[in-house]
This record gives sequence, structure tokens and C-alpha cells, in this order.
Amino acid sequence: MSSESELKALYPFLHGKAQDPEKMNAALLHSVAEKARDTRETNESFFGGQAEILVAAAHTLADVYRNHGQLFSMGNGGSSCDASHVAVEFVHPVTASRPALAATNLVADLAMISAVGNDLGFDHVFVRQLLAHARKGDAVIGISTSGNSQNLVSAFAKVREMGVHTIGLAGGDGGRMKLSGTLDHLLVVPSTSIHRIQECHVAAYHILWDLVHTLLADERGSAAGKGSVQ
Repeated sequence: MSSESELKALYPFLHGKAQDPEKMNAALLHSVAEKARDTRETNESFFGGQAEILVAAAHTLADVYRNHGQLFSMGNGGSSCDASHVAVEFVHPVTASRPALAATNLVADLAMISAVGNDLGFDHVFVRQLLAHARKGDAVIGISTSGNSQNLVSAFAKVREMGVHTIGLAGGDGGRMKLSGTLDHLLVVPSTSIHRIQECHVAAYHILWDLVHTLLADERGSAAGKGSVQ
């Protein structure tokens, strides 16, 4: 079915026709199958090409926690929800026996964001918080479907000067996040679909979380009761 035919089947009222329930249902089922196929293909392309970057990011983050550092997360719009999700995964692991790891969601404090945005501009909302809380050896993960969020790019540039590790999740061609050269690890979903990019981002930080705990597992066992890795 061509794109034009799909549109006419899904939205016949735009073409002066009433909806046919059976044709509508068939078109919707076809749409589900096509979107599911696109999701699978995008995931395969993304992880097939960037698994090594994801593993390298996990090693970096595991080292951060070995040295008692913490992770900061940031994003805008839908990606701000992902930033929240990342922090929750590390602080409140749902898998039994896995310890809490320090993570701060920089999108959580609305008063801070609105104050900095009003006084200094929205490009500074993450920079200001990181200047106050981040320390050398910590890590920051920033999420942007386009890779062009200037407040993320500004934050990455500043923390790089501070000796903070940088991890990015982007889409398309990586945008300004890639061009900036300030990312230690940048995973780019090869798609222009915001939905497909977001789906890959969720899978990526879930895998990152799991890999970090895997890398820290042996040390937790050998250091039980010594307080090395909680």
C-alpha cells in the first residue's frame, strides 16, 4: 500500500468519504506491523554499530562509582523524562540485590530551572547546577533526540573543563553534540524518527545500567563490609 493510499485509508474524511470500519482496521494493523518492523530494524542498526561505545561508557561509569563519584542526567521535553528515568534506575534499582548508585536528575528542580532560565537564559539551566554540584571524576549523561540542545552542549563543554566524564545519547547525525567534540562517549541512533530514537535511548540506558552493575559485581563481593563499592 502506497503512502497516499495509507493516508486515504486512515483519514478518508479528508477526501470527502466516510470511514469503512474493515478497511480502517486493516490499515491500522498494517501500520502497527510497519512501525514494529521499523523499530526492530532501527534497534538492530543502532546496537549493531555502537555496542562497543556502550560498553566503553559502562566502563567509564563503573570507574566513576569505584571512586565514589556520581552521575548527573539531563534532557529537554521527552528526553527530560528519560533523564528522570536514568536517575531512578541507578538510585532505585528494581533488580533484587543490586545496590543504589548515586545519580542526580538535573531536570527535577523546577524552581532552579525557572530561576536560572529567567535570570541567565535557558542555555544555562544545566551548567549552573553542574558548577555547584559536579566534581572532577563524576559523570554527566545528556539525552537529545536531535543532538542540538544548546543547554546540553553548553553543559558538556563546561564539565569537560572540570574533569567530568561525558556521555551522550542523540539521534540523526548527532547534531551539535557530535560536532562539539566534548563527548567522551556519544551514541547516535541512525534515524530521523523521534519515536524510534527515543525507543533506542530507553534500551541503551537500561543496558548501560545493567553493564555498570555487572562490572561492579565482583568488587562488591570481594569488598563486602569494607565500604569500597556500596
